[in-house]
Amino acid sequence: MLPPRHFDGFPAAEDVNVTFEDQQKINKFARNTSRITELKEEIEDKKKQLQNLQDACDDIMMLDDDSLFIPYQIGDVFISHPQDETQEMLEEAKQNLQEEIGALESRVESIQRVLSDLKIQLYSKFGNNINLEADDN
Repeated sequence: MLPPRHFDGFPAAEDVNVTFEDQQKINKFARNTSRITELKEEIEDKKKQLQNLQDACDDIMMLDDDSLFIPYQIGDVFISHPQDETQEMLEEAKQNLQEEIGALESRVESIQRVLSDLKIQLYSKFGNNINLEADDN
């Protein structure tokens, strides 16, 4: 005997009661998935900034004249500094970005642990009736 079918021709899903607690877990999963996407985008942006700073450091190192003043942007203003001072400022900016990237990556790992735990709980209750995998479009 064939399993019962819905009007769309697909087999009927098992009836699983969704409690308020289950809905809270599903909502938490969705929020954390969204947050992880935002954090990963922020990490990529900061990595691009870090690469730009590294490129600037490399360009400054290739200069032969130590007496040059190099413009350095602070906010909306460019201020000229001696080459060595500009190099130090760039290195400090790189260090700050690396620390920010590390903190963001740590947050991503923490959220991934929460998502993994929620997946286990939700799949154990709903089985194939729920899809928690990200769409890679």
